[in-house]
Amino acid sequence: MKKADVKVGAIVGARSEEELKKPFQGKVEKIYENSALLTITSYDPVDATAISDLNNKIVVNFKNLKAVRAAKNSKTVSTNEVRVEKIAKTKKADKDSKK
Repeated sequence: MKKADVKVGAIVGARSEEELKKPFQGKVEKIYENSALLTITSYDPVDATAISDLNNKIVVNFKNLKAVRAAKNSKTVSTNEVRVEKIAKTKKADKDSKK
């Protein structure tokens, strides 16, 4: 791909000759002169350890980026979702707080 074709927030297919064995998909976080910082969103399970070591981020040269297609046999990175729920007070807790 060319620099002009890469946009922040876009999902792209990529490969890394040094770090990962299989192609992967990532979201463009930042664009540099000849490369882009990607947050890895989908990858082959073979590369799970390497992805973890990279903290799900990698810098890839534009020549190793391509338009996205559906990946076969890939693993999607889980997002950290936090749910906050209000917990109802119990009767015992009410009695303890009145003392």
